[in-house]
Amino acid sequence: QVQLVESGGGLVQPGGSLRLSCAASGSIASIFSISTWNWYRQAPGKERESVATITNTGSTNYADSVKGRFTISRGNARNPVSLQMNNLKPEDTAVYYCDADRQRLRSGSWGQGTQVTVSS
Repeated sequence: QVQLVESGGGLVQPGGSLRLSCAASGSIASIFSISTWNWYRQAPGKERESVATITNTGSTNYADSVKGRFTISRGNARNPVSLQMNNLKPEDTAVYYCDADRQRLRSGSWGQGTQVTVSS
């Protein structure tokens, strides 16, 4: 199983940008075997939602609320996925999590994530 730690969150004004990173640990073979990487977010009092997905073929998918503003991309084995967030809005405020082949979604164990707060 791959262990994941998110970073890059913070406080930003509306219209600002942040880049989230996801660090992976575990065997390189396990990391390379991942076929789908996801970013999720959970705002206070709301359900966790999928924000963006990228497959090992480079195919991407985004929630309607972030299309045109967020970009998910692949990286190297130890930092396999990132999320560039532009033109941030207050409604983007949430804790953001990465996931590998939905292992966290299936296990229910999410870790701390990284907090993104968009506020003036």
